[in-house]
Amino acid sequence: MSTSTPIITPEIEPQSTDRSGGGGGWLVTVFDNDYNTYDEVMMVLLMATGCDQQEAAIETWEIDHLGSSVVHRAGREECDDAAQIIARIGIRVEVSEDE
Repeated sequence: MSTSTPIITPEIEPQSTDRSGGGGGWLVTVFDNDYNTYDEVMMVLLMATGCDQQEAAIETWEIDHLGSSVVHRAGREECDDAAQIIARIGIRVEVSEDE
């Protein structure tokens, strides 16, 4: 490689650490139970939050191993809608203000 050609470094925007896909001051927390399968929980998270499969898998693991996981952050109405979809499979879900 020639040293006479200047090296151009592209600007990289910092990526958000918020995996939930939004903001808005409210969050959805899902709690572990003994009857829903990984596949059921992953599918309902995909439908309710619009996350990708990798995120749904991570959140499902967190629910199983940590007892709960924040699966979505958004405005109150969007969080209520997501929680309602998740609750349809019989899993405990909570909507609360993000502090």
